Amino acid sequence: MILSSLSNSYFCFLNSCLMIGHRLVLQCCLLCHANSGERILCENCDQKLPRLVGPICGQCATPLPAGHRCGSCLASPPYFDRLVVPFPYVFPIDALIQALKYGGRLTVSRMLADALAGKIDERVDLLIPMPISGARLRERGFNQAHEIARLVSRVTGTELAVDVCRRVGHGPPQAMLPWQLRARNVRGAFVCDAGLDGMRIAVLDDVVTTGATLNEIARVLKRAGAAHVSGWCVARALRHAVTPGSTF
Repeated sequence: MILSSLSNSYFCFLNSCLMIGHRLVLQCCLLCHANSGERILCENCDQKLPRLVGPICGQCATPLPAGHRCGSCLASPPYFDRLVVPFPYVFPIDALIQALKYGGRLTVSRMLADALAGKIDERVDLLIPMPISGARLRERGFNQAHEIARLVSRVTGTELAVDVCRRVGHGPPQAMLPWQLRARNVRGAFVCDAGLDGMRIAVLDDVVTTGATLNEIARVLKRAGAAHVSGWCVARALRHAVTPGSTF
């Protein structure tokens, strides 16, 4: 817990320094390398980003030909109540998230946070960044969900709660597993240390693929008394990829 707090404090400080530096020095667009001023992306690349728009399932945000809920959510309702997500997980969104997550490009978190905050149309009591294990934190040096969440918290005025829920154990990364094995991999992975009676909770993550991780943490939060759990995620992985600039 002490290591987590120190690490998050250090990267918050580093992120602030980087943002100040970028305001003082003109930078190049991360995608096309044109002059983008103070922004991570130039206006042209930003406008061309793929967006996730309707019709989509009102619960898991899967694109639908029609209707309000997909067959999977009707047949086996997840523990989370809705998913708010601005982007499909396709190029260049995947490259931007990977630049943050694996490349340490902390300034990308601002652009991702702004896009997500622009989609949020609900009020919640607490915003919880998706916890990562201590081993993963030591390996990566920071929690990308926390970096995005603290910015979304500032924009939306939602209270950020980093110590309400923690991850226990250390299984293989979800991205390394077939879709059908991901629910088993995260079973029992989270512990809630607080009473949440009647609260509306949002859990923020970078990418949702099968929804297994979000579903497991939502199950734990509801056992702790949460009345409603939303997923606020930057991108939604889809079984059918799309070309850059496409919408749904």
